Amino acid sequence: MKTQSPAVDDEGYLIDPLEWSEEQAEAFALQENIRLTEDHWDAISFMRDYYREHQVAPDARFVIWHLAERLGPASRNKLFELFPYGYVKQACKIAGMKRPRAWSTG
Repeated sequence: MKTQSPAVDDEGYLIDPLEWSEEQAEAFALQENIRLTEDHWDAISFMRDYYREHQVAPDARFVIWHLAERLGPASRNKLFELFPYGYVKQACKIAGMKRPRAWSTG
């Protein structure tokens, strides 16, 4: 039996971040032509944990700092290597965040 996909807005972001699943992340990543690696999952897990604690998507700099703790300071651009078409457009969508209203899509 096929389960119903969670509701998304006009831009493809989840309407309710609590409906996110790893399978949903894989589907969103496929739409963005991204194959999720350990580093992607590390960023996504951090974003999901931050969301659970603060009920808002983390600012990109917090994800950059998180990745740098594990990968070292040379990884400053790692977030943008993982999600080349932008933090909001790809990382937030794949991690199941609502589209942040105050941020550009770049």
